[in-house]
Amino acid sequence: MGLDNVAVQWPRTGRFYDPVAPAEFVDFGDIVEMPGISAPTAALAELIAKTGTVRATAYTEVVDLILGLDGVLYATEAAAEDEDPVIDPDGCSWIAGGIERFVAAHRPHGDAVTFESVGTVLRSLLSDGRLAEQQLRWLDSRLDALRDESGAAPQWTFTCAELSVVAAFYRRCAERGFAVYAESAAPRRAPQP
Repeated sequence: MGLDNVAVQWPRTGRFYDPVAPAEFVDFGDIVEMPGISAPTAALAELIAKTGTVRATAYTEVVDLILGLDGVLYATEAAAEDEDPVIDPDGCSWIAGGIERFVAAHRPHGDAVTFESVGTVLRSLLSDGRLAEQQLRWLDSRLDALRDESGAAPQWTFTCAELSVVAAFYRRCAERGFAVYAESAAPRRAPQP
């Protein structure tokens, strides 16, 4: 079963989180009608518009690599502290900002986001940093860890537009004060009166 990131009301109601009404994301449906939009991008936008949910499984490795942490979309830090796996609005803003900056830096390299292009863009971004040598060694070790036993790279197939839609979901949550519940199934719902 895959990972879902579901927009929920923040803070929770009692012991449970109330999912955000899909109407808060209905405008994502407009993306589907854009000319030249890829099928995966259209499918993602349509899912968000109808459910307020991102099927996050496909994006976990690339988002972790872009943001430099493990389990970002799984909200593992909260889970490790015996808290619910929830990304609060500030965390949503941080995720959106990191993906947005990456997409902006990637556009000069083309629209296709691959394992190789992610490495190229991140090397370029890190090479100008204060601790460039240390950060580049870290990046190389992260990239090596993502390769399989035979040394083959992951077969990512994203576009800048698709990652922009992912970022827009988290940006919407941040701007409207929603959190994101990270779960393999739908979030626990508050009992209805």
